[in-house]
Amino acid sequence: MTDRAALIARYKEGPEAVRRALEGLTDADLDHRPAPGEWTAREIVHHLADAETRSAVRLRQLLAEDAPVIQGYDEARYAEVLHYDRPIDASLALLTAARTATGELLDRLTDADLARSGTHTESGPYSVATWLELYAAHCHDHAEQIRAAVATVSEG
Repeated sequence: MTDRAALIARYKEGPEAVRRALEGLTDADLDHRPAPGEWTAREIVHHLADAETRSAVRLRQLLAEDAPVIQGYDEARYAEVLHYDRPIDASLALLTAARTATGELLDRLTDADLARSGTHTESGPYSVATWLELYAAHCHDHAEQIRAAVATVSEG
């Protein structure tokens, strides 16, 4: 695993990376679909809020339960039925709040905590260390996806 402190710092910086990617965007920019089947910037923000709330629960399960089963979910279905066309402010606030609270928890993890694990229904063995590596990058990856989607506005 990469340096724990660096991963935690990257995790905590995630919401700001997303905010920077969204700076100056209009509603038309947020709703631009870069290609059929790809998400708009607005949909990405709502996905991040939903993914972050699920990830916060996952981490807590891994830490507090013995060998928990971590349930996968259908991200596309969420986008379809959870009204990802709504305003983004509440989802940005939710993303930030979940990351802030979880960041405080991450600061207190021990080596034994990082080794705790369960089983993910889609990917198999799933440890706290794996969780941290995945979610440290999640917001940053989607911030880049937002920038890429918006870059195609003039092409569409």
